[in-house]
Amino acid sequence: MRFEKKKELVEELAEKFSRSEIVIATDFKGLNVSKLNELRRNLREAGVEYQVVKNRLLIRASKDTNVALMTDKFQGPTAIALGYDDPVKPAKALVNFIKDNEKLEIKGGVMGGNVLDVNAIKSLSDMPSREVLLGQLLSVMNNVPTGFVRALNNIPERLVFVLQAIKDQREAA
Repeated sequence: MRFEKKKELVEELAEKFSRSEIVIATDFKGLNVSKLNELRRNLREAGVEYQVVKNRLLIRASKDTNVALMTDKFQGPTAIALGYDDPVKPAKALVNFIKDNEKLEIKGGVMGGNVLDVNAIKSLSDMPSREVLLGQLLSVMNNVPTGFVRALNNIPERLVFVLQAIKDQREAA
């Protein structure tokens, strides 16, 4: 690759690193072309970008980004998964692929300035997606005003029952 192309690739990667929510480094050694294409297709469907890049270029591109925290993971064959909106999707897609293809290994990752090890990425993959979490939050937020309205509505209702009981007592006396 020519120097200009490499420089362009480093700048492009640095821009992607700065926009990404999560970056996961993987070792794809042992995967044949069809399995690698299947992995890319699965990741693309999840909205994740997957790219094989030379380690030297990854290290250069990671300067001044959070990805610089994991430059020690850039050894041997390395491919990176970049998630831009939902950090759970890349972790979930990679862990699901590893269940069927043990040759793919997760080296580590970075999310929000924190280094993630393999166990943290597996734990992240067990979380519900962003949409599900937002739905749960909306449900909780909806229940608070509903409960408040029911409590306020209950006060006049009880008052009516008390007045009816007083009326019934007076009529019986």
